[in-house]
Amino acid sequence: MGAGRLESIHTAPEGAAPTVVGHEAVLEAGRGVVGDRYYLKNSSARRKGGRDGPHREVTLIEAEAVEAAAREYGIEFGPGAARRNLVTRGVPLNHLVGREFSVGTVRLRGILLCEPCLHMERLAGKPGIRKSLVHRGGLNAEILSSGTVRPGDAVVWQD
Repeated sequence: MGAGRLESIHTAPEGAAPTVVGHEAVLEAGRGVVGDRYYLKNSSARRKGGRDGPHREVTLIEAEAVEAAAREYGIEFGPGAARRNLVTRGVPLNHLVGREFSVGTVRLRGILLCEPCLHMERLAGKPGIRKSLVHRGGLNAEILSSGTVRPGDAVVWQD
């Protein structure tokens, strides 16, 4: 069994809005992170094959990836600039694609890697941030059980 921890929480109420650091987040199965731009107030509103779907319910990124971008590319940015909801430490997110894991009491399933996009780079105002996060831009995940997560919560997966 592997274990890491949740380091910080970030949400953006609208698509281009700055991210806000949270002391906790409510994750709702089938809907997403309450207060985030991808949260679906009506679960029947989910569009198949569109921008909404289980892969958009919650996003995660490794704190180590943010630190590596600064070290390897000289690009300093806070974890919120990557526009992912949950920042982890000690968690190999790329290895959790297709696997279930937990953050605190909330169960998640890794859906696909969250490669950085040009929109994120523009909003961050950091040229090169996209390149610095290729293949380490995080993980899109589906929320399997609802609950509240907080910084310091354990992130646990089966090896």
